[in-house]
Amino acid sequence: MALESIPDFAASIRDYLRRSPWRNFPDVVIHAEEAVVKKHPLYIAAKWGDITAAEELVLETVSLSSMDRVCRLVENERPFLFPVHAIETEVRNPIPTTLARILARLLDLPLEDQVIQINRVRHTGADGWHRLAFPALFDGAVKEGKYLLVDDFIGQGGTLANLKGFLEGRGAEVIGATTLTGKAYSAQLRLSDATLQGLRNKHGSDLERWWLDTFGYGFERLTESEARYLTRADNADTISARIVAARPPGDPRIP
Repeated sequence: MALESIPDFAASIRDYLRRSPWRNFPDVVIHAEEAVVKKHPLYIAAKWGDITAAEELVLETVSLSSMDRVCRLVENERPFLFPVHAIETEVRNPIPTTLARILARLLDLPLEDQVIQINRVRHTGADGWHRLAFPALFDGAVKEGKYLLVDDFIGQGGTLANLKGFLEGRGAEVIGATTLTGKAYSAQLRLSDATLQGLRNKHGSDLERWWLDTFGYGFERLTESEARYLTRADNADTISARIVAARPPGDPRIP
C-alpha cells in the first residue's frame, strides 16, 4: 500500500506533538449545550477577543450540575487549572482563560498558563480532516503537579489530547478536563478497546505505521472521536489522501 506522505511534516512537529496513555481518563465535563453557547448574543464577540463579553458569556452558561461534577473530579487534589491558549487568526480566543479564571475563583484553585499554543490551526468551523491535519502544538515551561485542562469547545478532542500529552511528557499529571460547550458524544476522550480494534480491523497495519511515522504516536493514543472518524473512511488510502489534501504546499501555518 503506497500511502501519501507530507514532506518534512513529522520532523517539524516531533519536538512538540506528544500523546500520552489514556489509562482511566475521565469524561470531559461539558457545561452547556452547543446551541446555547453558539447562539448566545455575546458568543461572536467573546470568541474574537472581547474579554468582557467572554466573562458574561461564561457566567451565563456554566451550569451548577457541571460545577458539581468538576468539584467531584478535583476532590482534594487542588490541581492547577490550565486553559488552552487558542489562537484563531490574529486574535487570541479568551473564552478558555475566562472560564478557567471563574472556576479558579469559585473553587479556590490555582491557575497556571505558562504553556502556549504555538501554531494557528483555525479549527473553528473546520471539518475532521482539517483538524487531524493541523494538530495544535504547545510549548513552554511546565510545573510539576496535577492539572485540570480548560477549553471553550470540544469536537474531536485532539487539542486536549495534545495538551495532555505535552504536559505529561514533561512530568505533570492531567486528571481531567472541562469545556464550556461541545459535542456530547465527544466527552469521552479515552479510546475504547472496541473502537481501537474496529479501526485496526478495517484499515490494517500499514495505515497505523503511516500514522506513527507521520504524527509520532500509534492508534492507541487517538481520542474516541478521532478513531471513529477514521473508521468511517472507506479505506486507508482515503485517509492519507484527505489529510495530505488538507495541507496544501506552502501553507504558512506551522508546522
